[in-house]
Amino acid sequence: MKKDFYEVLGISKGADAAEIKKAYRKKAIEFHPDKNPGDAVAEENFKKAAEAYEILSDPQKKAKYDQFGHQAFEGAGGGGFQGGGMNMDDIFSQFGDIFGSAFGGGGGFNGFGGGGQRRVKGSNLRIKVKLTLEEIANGVEKKVKVKRKVQASGIKYKTCSTCNGQGQVMRVTNTILGRMQSAATCPTCGGAGQAIESKPSNADAQGMLIEDETVSIKIPAGVVDGMQLKVANKGNDAPGNGIPGDLIVAIEELEHETLKREGENLHLDLYISFAEAILGVSKDIDAVNGKVRIKLEEGIQSGKILRLKGKGIPSINGYGNGDLLVHINVWTPKNISKEQKQFFEKSLTDVNFIPNPEKSDKSFFEKVKDMFS
Repeated sequence: MKKDFYEVLGISKGADAAEIKKAYRKKAIEFHPDKNPGDAVAEENFKKAAEAYEILSDPQKKAKYDQFGHQAFEGAGGGGFQGGGMNMDDIFSQFGDIFGSAFGGGGGFNGFGGGGQRRVKGSNLRIKVKLTLEEIANGVEKKVKVKRKVQASGIKYKTCSTCNGQGQVMRVTNTILGRMQSAATCPTCGGAGQAIESKPSNADAQGMLIEDETVSIKIPAGVVDGMQLKVANKGNDAPGNGIPGDLIVAIEELEHETLKREGENLHLDLYISFAEAILGVSKDIDAVNGKVRIKLEEGIQSGKILRLKGKGIPSINGYGNGDLLVHINVWTPKNISKEQKQFFEKSLTDVNFIPNPEKSDKSFFEKVKDMFS
């Protein structure tokens, strides 16, 4: 079972941004590959700490993690590092500045930070995927066509003359404390360490072409409207030996014709006739996976709520399914015949038609309270 991100960093759920950053820096330095050469366990812990920090340092991702746990960022559409699968280059390209001067000024590993060549990451792409309630309840695999920037074939690179292939240039600034030296991304190559020597005529200035690609996205059951999933390395390519960006998938939930969603529960308004309420009846009603037959007892009251256990939406955290709440509404006809009117006029004085709620019949406010309890 995957370890809780707060536990990975050794902090409480109430930790603020400064505490999260401090805890990550401490763990990153402890398990840094330069400090633990050849130690596979330390490298794995280093990746886990980076994964936890990526989620907890982002307010939106942190809120989703607090609500849905790891499953909000898992699978082909998951966020984070895809279960720790990102390589070291990805980690240092995103979080290298956090290490400060602990390892040569910028994190230093595989040529990062300590003057080594930097691998640039391509830009992310964003799309919106519309899902029906049925698809959300069952999970679905969607194939979408995206326009990606990809490196043109036949392109040739040479070492950047500005940074000599380092991806960074050193700047010296005069301050009241003396001359201060700092590293900055090379303005010529954008940190790639390489410049284009020759490229096809149809490629852009960065040697890129725009191509259509069909991407398969596995969407887990229980996602919610507005949730963002990530497909790693399906964004735009980066120049040279860079890392492709990611495809960010925003979920949009389509409105169902009869069912209303509230978290993992579903609500259905069921209208029945006056005669059906008196005599009782069996009804086929809509559920998220087809029709379900329910039996209404004789004398059922308008406003009664029937709870069908497990007929709602699956929890994205794997905690089972929500329920389907059926709200009974007795339909009052607006137009009746003369004979029908005479019948009901006689019933005004009939004791059987005089309201006489039992103590067990809950009020409207009690029913609302039960719904949210």
